[in-house]
Parts: sequence; C-alpha cells; structure tokens
Amino acid sequence: MRKGNPEPLTPKLQAELEALAAMPESEIDTTEMPEIADWSGALRGVFYRPIKKPLSLRIDADVIDWFQRQGQGYQTRMNAVLRAYVERHRKSA
Repeated sequence: MRKGNPEPLTPKLQAELEALAAMPESEIDTTEMPEIADWSGALRGVFYRPIKKPLSLRIDADVIDWFQRQGQGYQTRMNAVLRAYVERHRKSA
C-alpha cells in the first residue's frame, strides 16, 4: 500500500467492514486482543509526525550552549520545551 494513495478495498472486505460498523460494540468479539491497562511502555510520536518548518530564530547563546552540552538531539529537546510551554498555556487560555 502506498502512502496517501491506498489500494481500493475489495467488495468482500468492504462488506465485512460495513457489517462490523453496523454491529453493536457488545457483539464484537475482542477476546483475542485484551485491553491494554498499562501504557507505561508506550512510545509517543511513533506514528504521528508533526510538520516541521525551517525557521531562522535568534536565541541567546547561553541557552543554545546549555542545550548543546546535553548532547545529540538538542534541537528536538528545545522543541519539546517549547511544545510543553504551548500546551500549558493552551489549556489555561
């Protein structure tokens, strides 16, 4: 299957999906896939990748140095700090 251009469903598979959609959830057998109660090992962002935009940004040298001293991935960590700030303020707005 190609990303963004999936193959069309076969009539048989389409019929199965429609039958499942029409069924009440209580009748769907999920015994082979138990509910996950412990999400501590879950990885965030494995499938979702936000769109990144290149940007020229002026940041104080000491701030950049601090992040760079933490090792590889400093730009990702800077993005995470900015995202946490946005999320915190988005909830309070």
